[in-house]
Amino acid sequence: MTMKHATAGGPYRVPKSDDRWRSAGLAAAVHVGLLFFLWVGVRWQNTEPVAVEAEVWDMTVQTAAPPAPTPPPQEAQPEPEPAPPPPPPPPPKVAAPPVEAPPPAVDPDIALQKRKAKEKAEKERVAEEKREAKLKQQEEEDKAKKLADKKAKELEQKKLDEKKLAEEKAKDEKSKEEKKQADKLAKAKAEAEQKKLDKQRAAEIARITGAAGAGTTGTAAKATAPRLDSGYVAAITAKIKSNIAYSVGDTASNPRAEFKIEQLPTGEIISVRKIKSSGVPAYDLAVENAIAKSSPLPKKKDGSVEREITAGFNMKDLPGNPP
Repeated sequence: MTMKHATAGGPYRVPKSDDRWRSAGLAAAVHVGLLFFLWVGVRWQNTEPVAVEAEVWDMTVQTAAPPAPTPPPQEAQPEPEPAPPPPPPPPPKVAAPPVEAPPPAVDPDIALQKRKAKEKAEKERVAEEKREAKLKQQEEEDKAKKLADKKAKELEQKKLDEKKLAEEKAKDEKSKEEKKQADKLAKAKAEAEQKKLDKQRAAEIARITGAAGAGTTGTAAKATAPRLDSGYVAAITAKIKSNIAYSVGDTASNPRAEFKIEQLPTGEIISVRKIKSSGVPAYDLAVENAIAKSSPLPKKKDGSVEREITAGFNMKDLPGNPP
């Protein structure tokens, strides 16, 4: 068998084969064998039907029926001859490898344009990556700068707070020290004033005591002593009465308490002595407390005072009590 190749440049064609009659005969033989196998199979499955015999008995007849005749033995069927094996299939035909068409010719201008476009895209991609990297670096630098500025401000604010706290603490310490010094000065001043008053009282008491020791008898002193101003005594008595805290209540009597009061030229009381009791201890105590509360006592019109005054206080003369 000869094979004709396609002409150069034309499509590949399968060459025609001259074995058509051989292939048709082989196919007919295969079909005949298949029909023979089908016929043998049908014959092998078809069996003859089995005969069924029945006996009828009559009750009036006492004789036994003759036995049934024995069927003749069936002849053994001959075994079917095995079918001849099918002929071996023909060897497969080896097809000729397809002839690949040559690749189309590439236009050099188109190839150049594609290469330039690819290079341009690559350059743009590299430039975009650089731009993104630069932006990212700038963002990181800005973030680091903001963080550094924030820390610097926090540190500065902390220093200012510490400075303010130290100033406030120093101010408080200074205020405490100034207050301590002021209290110390006030205390010293008060002590000096108290010493001065005590010295004046002592001098006045010594003077009064010395005058009383060197003077005449009481009768002579009373005779030669000047008469007290009634207005001056009334002013002292009125002030003391205004400070008496005592409720009289219903009483028919009008008890009287008398006290001797000694004072300095400034009007300050240096001693109070009860010379006559009213008979009501609570009233006597209320009058004595009122005298101490009334210091300093009023002065005369000329600014002088009596060193010693005897004042009496009737219970019903108190403000708000019935006469």
